Amino acid sequence: MSFEEIEHTADRAFRVQGQNFAELLKNAARAMSSLDRLGPSGTPSVVRTIEVEGIDREALLVNWLNEILYLEQTNGEVYDRFQILESSNRRLHARLDGRESEGWVTHIKAATFHDLTIKQTPEGLEATIVFDV
Repeated sequence: MSFEEIEHTADRAFRVQGQNFAELLKNAARAMSSLDRLGPSGTPSVVRTIEVEGIDREALLVNWLNEILYLEQTNGEVYDRFQILESSNRRLHARLDGRESEGWVTHIKAATFHDLTIKQTPEGLEATIVFDV
């Protein structure tokens, strides 16, 4: 399993796994998009290429997710395919495939640093991410 929703008092939270940091980033975006979907996925009609930076892995993860939210909300789009083209602990270059939005079920305000952890496990990396809704 690449992600699972976990209990959180006021917001929404996920535990996300990845064999490496690039896969963790991709699966975190998939987890977030699972909250914000209305209706079935359509044929991708929008492609965006983005670059995101952060002072460390945790900041890069939060900045990545918030950049996706920003693009969705300002362009009226939803993304459901995420390709990490290049990544390090402080920078990433990615491709987002999506389509025009039909609306949102849960309006996510932001990915947060609250309870954020990225840890090494025998299977790879695992992160806990809380979203402000």
